[in-house]
Amino acid sequence: MDMSEGDYDYYHDNISFNFSYDDYPTLCEKADIRSFAGYFLPIMYALCLVVGLAGNALVVIVYAYQKRLKTTMDAFLTHLAVADLLLLFMLPFWASDARRGWELGLVVCKVVSACYTVNFTCCMLLLACISLDRHFAIARAQGKDQGSWLQKRMFCRRHCWKVCFVVWATAFMLGLPDLVLSEVRWASNRSVCLAVYPPSMGRGGKAALEIAEVLLGFLIPLLVMVICYWSMARALKGLPVESRGQKWKALRVLLIVVGVFVVTQLPYNVLKVYRMMDSVYAFVTHCGTSKVLDKVTQVTKSLALTHCCLNPILYAFVGSSFRQHLTKLAKRFGERRRKRRTKRKEIPAEEGMEMSFNSLSASQATNTFSI
Repeated sequence: MDMSEGDYDYYHDNISFNFSYDDYPTLCEKADIRSFAGYFLPIMYALCLVVGLAGNALVVIVYAYQKRLKTTMDAFLTHLAVADLLLLFMLPFWASDARRGWELGLVVCKVVSACYTVNFTCCMLLLACISLDRHFAIARAQGKDQGSWLQKRMFCRRHCWKVCFVVWATAFMLGLPDLVLSEVRWASNRSVCLAVYPPSMGRGGKAALEIAEVLLGFLIPLLVMVICYWSMARALKGLPVESRGQKWKALRVLLIVVGVFVVTQLPYNVLKVYRMMDSVYAFVTHCGTSKVLDKVTQVTKSLALTHCCLNPILYAFVGSSFRQHLTKLAKRFGERRRKRRTKRKEIPAEEGMEMSFNSLSASQATNTFSI
């Protein structure tokens, strides 16, 4: 049977069956790769979980206190933070798997595998939606594209839930194969959770699914971001000279957003495409090359996950709307704390007055200030 990411998932396999009789006449033993993953992945996943949980939880809390979301950007940022959180919650399972093997049974294996794919794809598609929403906001400000059906019907506050529904449905369909095909297998003295493709699908079916993941999870969002932000940059260049400072600040933010996306996602997706092609055409025949690819895959996948930690900074914290919501929430929280402190101070003061008057009636020598 064909198995995902080669004969085994890239950080599960101890043995690779791609070898050259001339250069490496025995099976490629990968105990050192498993040992590296057992230390590297839990550390990286723990860092992503702590940092990403703090930022995305703050976004969800801020928007949860709003009675209703005012803009489509607010809705997209809320869904993005929820998808990031669900993705981050899967990391402890994979960290334990990298360290000790899979010990949580078949049902959890299927659910965790599917949730990982669904939420990762959903995050990438929501980033494309945010890019389109920003592009339409610039167009509205300039009085352009007023007749756009997509802008009027989908990217408006009343109908943006339809866009979010389509995004989640698409991501779920992409994660459905992991839900159906994931199994727990015994390999190299440990249990592993991985997708086992039936012989009827062959290598072509597995390659088609991986191409779909790359398209929806990287190429299409990247293409949308580049087109939208390029259009926004051209619009910003046309601003008056008086607003040059704000113009370059906005352009710098756009470059950072696109740059971070490319730096974090491009290496992993390029390597994913290469490994997909290798599973079909068997490019890698040397054990040393296979080991290097395994390590690089572990590092690049961890790098791709760091985008979940950066999303709140890149998309929420830099926005004036979110900062206004955060300021209102902080003021509301501060007022509640002041009210509680005032009540706590009033109650002991009243009790102290009663004690002082009672003590004075019993003994005139008692000092009321000390009481």
